[in-house]
Amino acid sequence: MEKRELGQSGIKVVPFCFGGNVFGWTIDEPTSFKLLDAFTDSGLDFIDTADVYSAWAHNGVGGQSETIIGNWLKKSGKRNDVIIATKVGKPMGEGKKGLSAKYINQAVEDSLKRLQTDYIDLYQSHDDDQSTPLEETMDTYDKLIKAGKVRAIGASNYTGERFQQALKVSRDNGFATYQTLQPEYNLYEREAYEKDLEPVILENNVGVITYYSLASGFLTGKYRSEDDLNKSKRGGGIKKYLNERGYNILKALDEVAKQYKVTPAAISLAWLIARPGITAPIASATSVEQLNEISKAVSLNLSQDAVELLNTASKY
Repeated sequence: MEKRELGQSGIKVVPFCFGGNVFGWTIDEPTSFKLLDAFTDSGLDFIDTADVYSAWAHNGVGGQSETIIGNWLKKSGKRNDVIIATKVGKPMGEGKKGLSAKYINQAVEDSLKRLQTDYIDLYQSHDDDQSTPLEETMDTYDKLIKAGKVRAIGASNYTGERFQQALKVSRDNGFATYQTLQPEYNLYEREAYEKDLEPVILENNVGVITYYSLASGFLTGKYRSEDDLNKSKRGGGIKKYLNERGYNILKALDEVAKQYKVTPAAISLAWLIARPGITAPIASATSVEQLNEISKAVSLNLSQDAVELLNTASKY
């Protein structure tokens, strides 16, 4: 199975990342274990989570996803078989947020404890913290890498300009640099990433791990009218995609999916995998069947014609 490097970190992953936001939110621990076993049994190895998952469903208290992954790592003994990415910075209650040295040092210990591991493969800034100097944040990460608690660092939700600044601060001071960026990017939401972030990524050889890779489920083809919006907890956020451009994208996905005998979701992820600079799209699943369907994206090699059809359908 093909592996791609996370930036220039030396860490290689299969180009499909399991989104751990569902653990402890839409699926319980036994179901999560079943999915993680199926995921690793099929040769996949990259799992993304965050300390804040899933605070929104637990009265502002996070840590559920990391805890479940940690319990699974302990039970399965598969720590060496997986690359674990987690994040810091989103509000965790009681003043716990941001990217100050004090808070990162506290948060990393909490994450290590919940994950029941000695190290985090990829530690990511979940949000840009403009109230903390970039020098302080990058110096803190540098020390965590030197201490062996973190192998590589990345960022999420940065603008191109701020990400560029962070890279410069690291280079100027000899600190470890961000190896990855995690932006929102999919067949529907293209403009912000392609205009602002993609040039910075390609110029600096940074790996990209996309979130909302399936546009909250719209690109699975499950939602085709307003009547479909009550099909899941995420349905309410889909309405904005139900327009002419959205329907054009679904039509192209249906056509390519039929050609490759897979689901529209697998095609959507395969399109991302084929984009320059993309290391791995993140997608989550709540059943083994669903996981098996979407992970077929890894072995799809879309033709130039198929990519062109999808590009044209998703043009603004």
